[in-house]
Amino acid sequence: MASLQVGAGGGVGFCFGPLDGGMRRARRSVLRPPRASATVAEDQEKVRLGESSVAVSKLGIGAWSWGDTTYWNDSEWDGARLKEAKAAFDASVDSGMTFFDTAEVYGTALMGAVNSESLLGDFIRERKKQGAVDVTVATKFAALPWRFGRGSVLSALKKSLERLGLPSVELYQLHWPGLWGNEGYLDGLADAYDQGLVKAVGVSNYNEKRLRDAHARLKKRGVPLAVNQVNYSLIYRTPEENGVKAACDELGVTLIAYSPIAQGVLSGKYTPENPPTGPRGNTYTPEFLTKLQPLMNRIKEIGVSYGKNPTQVSLNWLTCQGNVVPIPGAKNAGQAMEFAGALGWSLTADEVEELRTLAREIKGIKMPIEES
Repeated sequence: MASLQVGAGGGVGFCFGPLDGGMRRARRSVLRPPRASATVAEDQEKVRLGESSVAVSKLGIGAWSWGDTTYWNDSEWDGARLKEAKAAFDASVDSGMTFFDTAEVYGTALMGAVNSESLLGDFIRERKKQGAVDVTVATKFAALPWRFGRGSVLSALKKSLERLGLPSVELYQLHWPGLWGNEGYLDGLADAYDQGLVKAVGVSNYNEKRLRDAHARLKKRGVPLAVNQVNYSLIYRTPEENGVKAACDELGVTLIAYSPIAQGVLSGKYTPENPPTGPRGNTYTPEFLTKLQPLMNRIKEIGVSYGKNPTQVSLNWLTCQGNVVPIPGAKNAGQAMEFAGALGWSLTADEVEELRTLAREIKGIKMPIEES
């Protein structure tokens, strides 16, 4: 049984087993508008991923927690949690959030876990019994050390499609940079695109140099690099600081933001007296939450003026950056409906910058994967 800790507390920290046999105010203008990424599609409720043909809802849903027992769900997956996840899927679709992001390593067979891809596939099939459902599915390839060459990407993708019960997916991403063989992985993405198994390709957790290299290599094959999925939130703004956000805007690559409410910390649910439990408690300590309170107090004040809660303000802050599609994780229907409240209105430019200024007082959380 292999194990890998990809990141620390930011949204990619998971373990896995073998996978191979394992509107009150006018919308603000973007200060530095992207070249072409996340342009609004003909359907005004959707945005296009980079220069690809794929259009997604302005807010997506991350499915990391579905079936997981290593980081979420108090190390237990049961019928009640399954029912809640299915309700989260249905509420998301009903609210117009039809973009779902999963991965082959989410809910891998450890400690009673159930694969997230399999669950998402089941949810889609169940929903189709009620009539046609238009969902956009993204999943990810795990760059495991024992996987070599372009063929490993195609092999893993086909297994993901089997679990999802789909002939193709809209978006396929490299989950993190491999220790080696990344050029082969990119070639595998291009092969999958050429074979019609995916409609768009992307990377995840790529720093600026890796992002530019991937974009250039795929461009030689005539394949647009659609996305780079990274940890990005009001209190984790490393993509703004390390050149990733600027490079995405320049190259026409959409930034997909995972952990956009910092794994629930920006919801206002947690306080120094009531920190999160489990692995999140190691990062979001009472000391950290004490430093966070001035920012949270201002988020709440701004929210009151719009009739919005901290979660919705925090997600809206991200959408105001331009060229960003947040994908918060919904564990139940209530959370999904709450997320939908982040859409249809906008913070002012002054409010966006005020919150950024306050957030600078909080020490950032390092993600080792982004330094690789």
